[in-house]
Amino acid sequence: MKPSLRTLARSLALTGLMGLGALGPAHAQSLLELVEQARGFDAPWQSARAQYDATVSRGEQARAGLLPSVAAQAGVTYGRTEYRVKTPTPLAQNFDLHAPTQQAALVASQPLYRPANRITFEQGKRGVEIAQAQLDAADQDLLIRVSQAYFDVLAAQDALNVVQAQKKAIAEQFAAARSNFELGNATITDSREAQARHDLADAQEIAASNELQVKKLALDQIVGRQGITPRPLAQPVQLPVVEPMDINQWVDTAENTQPAVRQAQIALDVARLETRKAETGHLPTVDLQASYGIQRNPNGMVSQPFVHSRATSASVGVALNVPIFAGFAVQNRVKETLSLEDKAQADLDNARRTVAQGARTAFLGVQSGMSQVKALEAAVVSSQSALDANLLGYQVGVRVNIDILNAQSQLYQTQRQLAKARYDVLMGELRLRQTAGILGDEDIAKVDGLLAR
Repeated sequence: MKPSLRTLARSLALTGLMGLGALGPAHAQSLLELVEQARGFDAPWQSARAQYDATVSRGEQARAGLLPSVAAQAGVTYGRTEYRVKTPTPLAQNFDLHAPTQQAALVASQPLYRPANRITFEQGKRGVEIAQAQLDAADQDLLIRVSQAYFDVLAAQDALNVVQAQKKAIAEQFAAARSNFELGNATITDSREAQARHDLADAQEIAASNELQVKKLALDQIVGRQGITPRPLAQPVQLPVVEPMDINQWVDTAENTQPAVRQAQIALDVARLETRKAETGHLPTVDLQASYGIQRNPNGMVSQPFVHSRATSASVGVALNVPIFAGFAVQNRVKETLSLEDKAQADLDNARRTVAQGARTAFLGVQSGMSQVKALEAAVVSSQSALDANLLGYQVGVRVNIDILNAQSQLYQTQRQLAKARYDVLMGELRLRQTAGILGDEDIAKVDGLLAR
């Protein structure tokens, strides 16, 4: 049975290393497909989209300050007047007047010079730009969350595959140790050591299976559907190279295009406009005003009782309002906006420094991850060679059962670390592009190109 141990170890090691590559079903979903489904279900993204739509409508509201306003007015009043006139003669003049008054008017106004309204309109447009940056940030965050959940499922599946492969190898080693003990070629210690490792593998398999279920539920929650099966990485795995390789270019891109920086920059522009609007408190305003009205008195008026009358009036004019003194409200408002302008500038500086540091950290993390993958790939080869050597030594009697078990454990642990490191590199590149503010669907499509078909 000893030669079969070596053959089985090689085949199981290959199975564990390939992970999902040999197990991916034909109906598995791509990453980009799940991203599109998540956009129709994910609550944070839907909230950001609704906020953007609301901000666009709010921006259009500010346009009203530049356009004419027209209002129709109508009303009916009812009055009663009693006349009792005393005269020297016995004849007195007494009568009651029940007279309704009907009024209707059309009033229009067009701002001619209101600088504050113009600035408010500009702020409304800047508000839409801030909402767009917020929506871009939410969209990139969705791409990261879906991708992370996607690769978490793949990593959990790989871990389960490796544990199961290790369990099979331990079971074979346990059978060999028991057979050798029965033949008198080994002690009971070998069997018990193999049994202990097999029991440990059982516990690890249960934990890995539970972890896989948890990761699948997390992906289901983001996408809004059940039974998702991610596509595994195509074999052999070819990780993309980060482009550009200059860290300073990533920092420059982040400082100019990252949504958080864009929001801070636009917020500074809005603060400056607010200062300009506060300064207009000293300026006059000019409006063009026009009105047309009709008044009817069916039963007459006091001056002409019981005589039906109808009057129309029309007017057109320009109204000028010149502020003279407002209790220093304008001056203090200007001071307030200047301080808020300084705050917005400080927030912008902080946003740029934060994303610059984030870009450097993400870039170095990807570089370190690539080096780690190469080291783990070499470690897998070395661990396989060590296992083969121990198997050979076991066959000739210079190695014991525990040496085989330790070598197997090292090989499968290295395989798990390698699989996770590859996913970490892919996520690191996506996070680097998110930090730079340039993550989009085309980047997800490139990752899809690395998955099995």
